[in-house]
Amino acid sequence: MNVSTSLRVRLPVLVLVFEVVIMVLYFFFVTYDDNANARLQNNETNPMENSMYRDYPYFADVQVMIFIGFGCLLAFFRFYGFSGMVFNFLTATFSIQWAILIQGFFQFYYNGQIHLGVINLLNAEFACAVVLISFGAVLGKTSPVQLLVMALLEIPVFAVTEWAVLKYIRINDAGGSILIHLFACYFGLGVTFVLFRPSLNNGHPKETTSYPSDILSVMGTLFLWVFWPSFNSALTLKGDDQHRAVLHTFIGLTSSTMTAFALSAVFNKRGKLTMADIQNVTLAGGVTVGASVDMMISPVAAYALGIMGCTACFLGYRYLTPFLAQRLRIQDQCGIHNLHGITGLISSTAGICAILLANEETYGPSMYQIFSHRAPPAGDPKLLELQRLIPGLKPGLGRTAQEQALYQVAAIFSTIAAAAVGGLLTGLVLKLPCMASPADEDCFDDEVFFDMPSDFESVFHKIPVNSSRSCSHSETAEAAEERRTGKRLRAGGGRGGRAPIVLCTANVGKQEHGYRRLTQADRVETLFCGRTTSTVSPRQKKNLLVDSTSGAAESVNASSAPSSLTGNRAG
Repeated sequence: MNVSTSLRVRLPVLVLVFEVVIMVLYFFFVTYDDNANARLQNNETNPMENSMYRDYPYFADVQVMIFIGFGCLLAFFRFYGFSGMVFNFLTATFSIQWAILIQGFFQFYYNGQIHLGVINLLNAEFACAVVLISFGAVLGKTSPVQLLVMALLEIPVFAVTEWAVLKYIRINDAGGSILIHLFACYFGLGVTFVLFRPSLNNGHPKETTSYPSDILSVMGTLFLWVFWPSFNSALTLKGDDQHRAVLHTFIGLTSSTMTAFALSAVFNKRGKLTMADIQNVTLAGGVTVGASVDMMISPVAAYALGIMGCTACFLGYRYLTPFLAQRLRIQDQCGIHNLHGITGLISSTAGICAILLANEETYGPSMYQIFSHRAPPAGDPKLLELQRLIPGLKPGLGRTAQEQALYQVAAIFSTIAAAAVGGLLTGLVLKLPCMASPADEDCFDDEVFFDMPSDFESVFHKIPVNSSRSCSHSETAEAAEERRTGKRLRAGGGRGGRAPIVLCTANVGKQEHGYRRLTQADRVETLFCGRTTSTVSPRQKKNLLVDSTSGAAESVNASSAPSSLTGNRAG
């Protein structure tokens, strides 16, 4: 067992501490809200007016996005499917229960207690989404201990930022483009900047996808796509505002999806579709309409925003992500800056434009409900006149459209700054030696933290982690020629020029001196860029060593190998 990544003590102790603290805080500070308190319900209460029936459908939809949508989407690596889904499950579960407390102290705390209802759970799930988006930046390079600590630190930073922006700056952000997407993006980038691994800039042997993993990932995309209208409309005003939010989100998603397919085919040299584009870029429209989702922007504007967001996101994946890694030391593993950062900025800009164009001719008196901070202040005669038209209208701040637009700009910069600083500080904490961080050669590998089933396949590429070359999982012309000619690997070495890749369905022994000894292997196959060409017999298998530096497979006697190769490596 690799002591540096062992979870046997670290994870149980951390979970135990978290659970004890949360139980104590729940005991002293959490109670039911009025809609869940039996003492406040009587024969005169209409059960169907309970907030449960208003908020739970949206809670359930967002729940599917969090646990199934994000979970499947993050399982796109061939050898990191367990980790992508299970770490998402673990992190989301803790994030929600922790956010109930932290957000509760800022938003639902009165009479000395946090009053808990379905709306608290819904808000906590949005905070959880922030953590999971940030998780995408460090996918494959962190341990579950690091992810739990990241959630522990990110939730309070997010809750304070959210509270300060909504209470003091006071903005319109129904779909969370500023407070969810921008915050999550730049927090995650701050963390991954500190956790920068130079050797991974040249690629990693296991940083590959497979046919089943891509299918699973696109299933996550479909779940997110279907339920995104609920995500954007959950916290908007009930009625026409929420109706518009659903319409705009759906229109934006459809336009971004169509655009993604077109761009993927155009930019592919062989004119084919790329699964990574389908998995990510199709969702850009849901983010791009977020800041203005409940406003009267018109359906055609929502359609145009979907196209703009998709195009920017696609180009970001193609050109900006490599630039960030090579020049700015930001390894954005899932491209969250493209799907949440760039599109969040576009959405925020669109929201500002919608605020500047808003007038009573377009909105009628309800403009002062949607843009509540533009409503007349208390004591203004116009407020009394509006309250006769809209009973229950609350006093506002009397801001002009230009003033509200400036406050939106201030919220954008303050949110990005708070997220980036919080991410940098969190990254420093995650670098502590006790966090069970995997070594570079163990990244993107489920075997580090999981007991794997017997049919798990481990691919060892010919190129080491610190090599300047990287392995592409797109078949080259040379590889195709080798496959057609049927060149085979013999026990004494490879033929045909291209060094083979050895695939084994077993645990692998200790790696040292550039060799990996295969132990307990049921079957060893040689591959040329993922194409099976031959099978090594069980007898030959016993002494097969893979030279991970040169890529040549050699059959040698165990006695001639370095003595250190007889050890075992776990995890």
